[in-house]
Amino acid sequence: MKKLQGSCHCGAVTFTSESKHPYPYQLCYCSICRQTDGSGGYAINLAGSSDSLFIQGEENISIYQAIIKNPEDNAPRVSNGRRNFCKKCGSMLWLYDPTWPELIHPFASAIDSDLPTPLERTHIMLDFKPSWVVPNFGPRDKKYGRYPEESIEEWHKRLNLEC
Repeated sequence: MKKLQGSCHCGAVTFTSESKHPYPYQLCYCSICRQTDGSGGYAINLAGSSDSLFIQGEENISIYQAIIKNPEDNAPRVSNGRRNFCKKCGSMLWLYDPTWPELIHPFASAIDSDLPTPLERTHIMLDFKPSWVVPNFGPRDKKYGRYPEESIEEWHKRLNLEC
């Protein structure tokens, strides 16, 4: 287990969470991640244990539930994911989705502790990448138009990166 320590830019919110899967390997190009957290055209999400989450400054957190508008859907829908951000400075902190209640997904941009360097990266939601974003694909990187079948846990196991 690796202890992730994170904060918002203004310091009003700090948090910690334990992670068995701390490698920042997955770059998400969906409009939600890109527009709420990704200045480079993508956001990087990690995995942490929700039951180990400790927050200071919780009163400074707001939650955003995005509207999902996939081209094949008949109508937009509200995402289950709850994006937690600092209501003072706007920093995105983590995503919590009740579909996986044991997890939180901190944004790598909010993590203050050192993170390990991934051996390869997984680029997801490339179907939603805008034309101005030019991905930097490494030789071992995986690329997906939507979501991969391989989970965060499976990715770590495949590369023998268990903490």
